[in-house]
Amino acid sequence: MEALVSANDVLFVLLGAIMVLAMHAGFAFLEVGTVRQKNQVNALVKIMVDFCVSTIAYFFIGYSIAYGINFFSGADVLAAKSGYELVKFFFLLTFAAAIPAIVSGGIAERAKFNPQMAATFLIVGLVYPFFEGIAWNNHFGFQDWLKASFGAGFHDFAGSIVVHAMGGWIALAAVILLGARSGRYTKEGRLHAYPPSNIPFLALGAWILTVGWFGFNVMSAQAIQNISGLVAVNSLMALAGGTLAALILGKNDPGFVHNGPLAGLVAVCAGSDVMHPLGALVTGGVAGAIFVWAFTMTQNRLKIDDVLGVWPLHGLCGAWGGIAAGIFGSASLGGMGGVSLVSQLLGTVAGISIAVVGGGLVYGLLKALVGIRLDAESEFDGADLSIHKIPSVSAD
Repeated sequence: MEALVSANDVLFVLLGAIMVLAMHAGFAFLEVGTVRQKNQVNALVKIMVDFCVSTIAYFFIGYSIAYGINFFSGADVLAAKSGYELVKFFFLLTFAAAIPAIVSGGIAERAKFNPQMAATFLIVGLVYPFFEGIAWNNHFGFQDWLKASFGAGFHDFAGSIVVHAMGGWIALAAVILLGARSGRYTKEGRLHAYPPSNIPFLALGAWILTVGWFGFNVMSAQAIQNISGLVAVNSLMALAGGTLAALILGKNDPGFVHNGPLAGLVAVCAGSDVMHPLGALVTGGVAGAIFVWAFTMTQNRLKIDDVLGVWPLHGLCGAWGGIAAGIFGSASLGGMGGVSLVSQLLGTVAGISIAVVGGGLVYGLLKALVGIRLDAESEFDGADLSIHKIPSVSAD
């Protein structure tokens, strides 16, 4: 019986890992559809190579930092319990690799390729697992202190803060250090619009991410006996709320509409296992509104050229999700209880702080040592030709 349980858990977590792995195709096509055509090949190559660099960094360094587990044992040891520890690593790797995939969308169209790969290695190997260990493996006694002080630890079921806010705030540091794309703002400070190059690709990316997110959230239970239909329906309600809010506030703009479900899903990750579906609907709706407002403010008023709006989408909606878990997870609002709003606030601030400091150090160091931005001519020609020597569409 124990062997059967282990085998079922392995299959359950493996399916989750495959679904989240597929989400990386969503990241790729969301970026391909948003950037100008001369940068589409670069978007595809970055996401693929980022994932592989992340795999190496997390296998050899990051996973050990977060969980104190390494794989320097014989295959017979690693295959114990049907190889459960291996597929758990695979599943959590797909989360870790989402960080550079998120950053990629913010720094698109003007970032050097090799320094970005180096940044990916450092972030996934060191920065991300540092906070992952604090939030999900009780490093430094942070969770114990929160529970003793405020009645509950920091609750982040599927990574609103650990994954999404971390990725979004690291991206903000990178985007600011990189600077705006050439021609994005006039001397008078007016915005020069670069519309999405391919709405169907953008929509395809959003759909792939949306479907894969049910593996991201539901399989975060990490054992089949812990599976919860509540997580699935809360994810569904959040994506609906996010989409409709973005539709209304974004005035039918397809870019906002297709990022709306992602905003809702980012926000519901943390509390998807404790919220009532109505709370998840509100959480998603607020996240959709945050994205539209913050994306517009970032581009127009703050003059921060975050190409895909990854700081509003992942950074701010992720932070909202961490806080929302403390609000709508409470029993007084129909949730499961066992959460503390103060703990959620402190955990959210901790994650953001580590992301900003870590991202600033990594990209600041690389900028000082080797540079992180393409030269003006390469940026004008586009990353496809200047880095990969081939356009996305060849003329006959």
